[in-house]
Amino acid sequence: MKKQIIISSMLCLSLLAQAQKKWTLRECVNYAIENNIDLKQQSLSVKNAEIELSTSKNSRLPDLSAGIGQNFNFGRSPNMATGVYEENKASSSSLYLSSNTPLFTGFRIPNQIKADELDLYAATEGLKKAKENLELQIASYYLETLFKKEILKVYKEQVDYSNQQVERTKILCEEGKLPVSQLYDIKAQLARDELNVTMAENDLSLTLLNLSQALNLAASGDFDIEEPNLGDVIYNNISSVIPPEQVYKIALGIKPHVKEAEYKLQSSEKMLKVAQSGYWPTLSLGLSYNNGFNHIYNEGVNNESISRQLRNNQREAIGFSLSIPIFNRFQTRNQVRSARLNIENQTLALDNVKLALYKEIQQAYQSAVAAQAKYNSTGKAYEAAEESFKYARERYEIGKSTVFEFNEAKTKLLSSKSEQIQAKYDFLFRSKILDFYQGNPIDIE
Repeated sequence: MKKQIIISSMLCLSLLAQAQKKWTLRECVNYAIENNIDLKQQSLSVKNAEIELSTSKNSRLPDLSAGIGQNFNFGRSPNMATGVYEENKASSSSLYLSSNTPLFTGFRIPNQIKADELDLYAATEGLKKAKENLELQIASYYLETLFKKEILKVYKEQVDYSNQQVERTKILCEEGKLPVSQLYDIKAQLARDELNVTMAENDLSLTLLNLSQALNLAASGDFDIEEPNLGDVIYNNISSVIPPEQVYKIALGIKPHVKEAEYKLQSSEKMLKVAQSGYWPTLSLGLSYNNGFNHIYNEGVNNESISRQLRNNQREAIGFSLSIPIFNRFQTRNQVRSARLNIENQTLALDNVKLALYKEIQQAYQSAVAAQAKYNSTGKAYEAAEESFKYARERYEIGKSTVFEFNEAKTKLLSSKSEQIQAKYDFLFRSKILDFYQGNPIDIE
């Protein structure tokens, strides 16, 4: 009984610890990569490419086949000695082994192997690309969640402050410094602030749900994330904001989607040589072994023993086969043409990948610069709004301004703070993207 109580207690503590767990960005990324279905499907493509490569390598080996046959003959057939048709009943059994080894295939096999190797490299880089795209998506959801959490804190602070102002207004009304109507106005503002909190909580819950769904979590009711100490976001991440040309040079050599396109182009060049092998003659070595025995059921016929027939009837053969292509209805020519077009298409695809990469880096850089400028300007706007709010609050508390003027100043303060927070997380995300293009993992300490 005590043992069961201890086990139950440990299980409850384990479940409670899991429910209270807060996920870091790196934990979210690692979990998503491990459990994402699209990535699992992509990994199957890599395994399939490995199988294709194995098939190409094994095409150099000799093949081996075997067969047996059994025939029964009934009816009349001519006697070769007398020329008279006689009733014959006989059976014949046969067996064979044959092997064929390609000696020269117009360089088709080595080029096919190299093409399949390059396809495997491309599939591997495609899997890496899918992992990086998922990492970016998770980071976007994670930073959006942090943004919603910080906005919620601001709205809650406004509710706390509005509660204080309600109490303060009651005192001012009792002292006759403010009319009772202003108490109702400040209570209405409190209700609006509470509504803002409710809406912010709903937004946060939806963002957490989006993140948990991106992770493929089975249950997301208690899901929450760690809130890191970001410190001075601009100072800590400004080193990542370097000119697009420098980032682009680094990204060209390390980004998997660029390597994937390069490998596909190299593979298409090898496939051209595979197609051109159709112009060459092919040479193969053939080996065969045949044997069999017969049995005649006619009366008076003495059949040799099976073992004697098998000793006497065995036949071995070795030979070379040379096939010279002369005319195959322009099939090889059209395959070569198609391979050249595929090379041209893969070249354009590579150019498009590089162009898209440079555009993405440019956009990330410009967005980071704009977010930095916006953060600096919103910081100044917030300082001005804060001073304005302090002045409006002092006037309101001594009865020299209305609730409307006070709420207007508070709304401007809230708006400036929200814009500053948004600019901060926008800059943080764009700087992390630039880090990502430079080969650094996306992480937030």
